[in-house]
Amino acid sequence: MPDLVGVKFKKTGKFLFFKENGIKTKCGDLCVVETDHGTELGIVLIPAHPVDEKTVNDRTHRILRVATEEDIRVSEELSAREREAMSYCRTKIEERSLDMKLVTVDFTLDRSKAIFYFTADGRIDFRDLVKDLAHEFHLRIEMRQIGVRDEAKMLGGIGVCGRPLCCAQFLNRFEPVSIKMAKAQNLILNPSKISGICGRLMCCINFEINRDFGHCQKKRKKEKSTSE
Repeated sequence: MPDLVGVKFKKTGKFLFFKENGIKTKCGDLCVVETDHGTELGIVLIPAHPVDEKTVNDRTHRILRVATEEDIRVSEELSAREREAMSYCRTKIEERSLDMKLVTVDFTLDRSKAIFYFTADGRIDFRDLVKDLAHEFHLRIEMRQIGVRDEAKMLGGIGVCGRPLCCAQFLNRFEPVSIKMAKAQNLILNPSKISGICGRLMCCINFEINRDFGHCQKKRKKEKSTSE
């Protein structure tokens, strides 16, 4: 059975599995991996472990190497370029009166592409903006529209519970969340209490719905009846 390694990308918060490819890694190692966008730097969160061959396909990329000092130096250099690109892009967005919000910029480690993540209420004609960016930075430009939940995952923050956002810490994908789930857990249906900083219903409402927190619910009912 092939071995896969779990790697997280700091910039986007995404977590993906990669073929070990004979490269020995351990938790906390920085490594260079191949992706659909080019080579990128990530951190190992789950060490190599065997998986069923059915879970591996042609789209499963591989680890290229444990990050070298040069890789880390280039990554730090690109971080400075990303900050420069953020500032430049925001200026151009304002100049062209585009109704969009730039969230973050990610340069691939091989300097082949820059991905600009943004939010907007509708479709945006950013063709002229792409020309501006390509002329300024001399590489391929990709504009990627994301949702408000993705924005929260990328930027991180502290939730109403006082802890770091679940989406930024460990959730790898967003599941549907409904008011019905909140009612089933006897939560107070106050938007300020059950909404995350993204403005959507909190992910933990779905995360906890199928787990046994019966003792908590009994305690809550008791507190509610006492207050009444």
